[in-house]
Amino acid sequence: MAQLKSRPSHRQRQAQATREAVAVAARRLFADRGYVPTTVEAIAEEADIPVPTIYSAFGAKPAILEEVRRLWVRDTEVVELYSEAMKLSDARARLSVAAHWTRRQFELGYDVIAMHQDAARADPRVAESWRLALAGRETAVGELLRPLSQKFKPGLSRTGALDLYVTLTVPEIYRTLVVERGWTVERYERWLAAALIRELLGAR
Repeated sequence: MAQLKSRPSHRQRQAQATREAVAVAARRLFADRGYVPTTVEAIAEEADIPVPTIYSAFGAKPAILEEVRRLWVRDTEVVELYSEAMKLSDARARLSVAAHWTRRQFELGYDVIAMHQDAARADPRVAESWRLALAGRETAVGELLRPLSQKFKPGLSRTGALDLYVTLTVPEIYRTLVVERGWTVERYERWLAAALIRELLGAR
C-alpha cells in the first residue's frame, strides 16, 4: 500500500520561506561585494530578517551559500533534465540534452559558480562542500556516459570521454564565449552539443 507524503506544516513553510529570502539576499550581496566581505549582518539588513533568526536557520555563512546553490539547482531543473537524458538511448540526443542543462546552469547561475570558487579559496568548509558537489557531478556524468561507451569514437575510453566532457563544460569556456565574446546562450548550447558529439562520438 502506497504511503502518502505528509505535507509540510505552516511553520515548516514559513521556515523555508525565510531560508529562501535569506539566500536570495545573500546571492545579491555575494555577487556584488564578494563572499568574504559580506557579513551576516549585511545579509540580515538586505533581507530585512533579524540576525539571530539567520543564525538560527543556518548556523554559519557557508550554510547560506549552500542554500543559494540549492535554489540555483532547483531553478535550472537540472535534476529533471538529467533524468530525461538518462531515458534516451540515442547518444546524440543524450549529449544534446546535456548541453542544454549545462547552458541553463551557466545562464541562470554563472554568478553562483563564481561565488563558490571565490569562497572556496578563503573558507575550507566551502572548499570541501564544493569539492563534494563537483565530485557528485562527475559521478553523475560518468553514469550518463557509461551506456554510450560502445558508441565512442575509436580509441576513446570511458575515462578519456569523461575527461573531454569535463573540459568542454568548464565555466571558463562559457565565460569566454558568452560573457566576453558576446555569444548568445543559444549559440553556446549549439556549439557545446556539436563539440560533445564530435569529440566523444566522432560524428558531426
